[in-house]
Amino acid sequence: MSLRLSLTLVLSACLVGACSREDPAEPQAEAQGAALTGTIDRSRAGDLLPAVALAHPDGKELNTGALTGQPVLLNLWATWCAPCVEEMPLLDALAGQYEGKMRVIVASQDLQGAEKVVPFFAKAKYAHLEPWLDRETDLSTALGGDGVLPTTVLYDASGQEVARVVGGYDWQSPEAKALVDEAIGS
Repeated sequence: MSLRLSLTLVLSACLVGACSREDPAEPQAEAQGAALTGTIDRSRAGDLLPAVALAHPDGKELNTGALTGQPVLLNLWATWCAPCVEEMPLLDALAGQYEGKMRVIVASQDLQGAEKVVPFFAKAKYAHLEPWLDRETDLSTALGGDGVLPTTVLYDASGQEVARVVGGYDWQSPEAKALVDEAIGS
């Protein structure tokens, strides 16, 4: 892909209220009140959950390809991405509401990895989310993404994609809960 086309895609993505995956020098100042403008996209329904190794700051690894047996909501995010930061508490609450029925995985795309993510999690005190790291952005590539954050993909228990959302989303909305209920078979 040419540099000009890449830059056009990144700028276009930022204009629609999401973030590119390149780390800016400073976090986005407008994190509070960022627009949650993402919409549900079912165009890739049936795609399989890719097998990518994520790292935890404590040294554990998670192979996403082994996450079958229960639905998975997989979120790609970064500490500097305003819509990502806005939806994290909503994802944490969703993970608590569906605990034991669905696993919520948040995979940071921060290039500095644990250096940025661990303090972010310590400050936020999430009760149901773990700080998984994808420093090489392998998961974004495997999902066929264009680097727009946040990107969240819902998989059913067999590892098949149900739907995805590109951009920030209200994971406490009735529409979101209906989507999750569909994936878990409620």
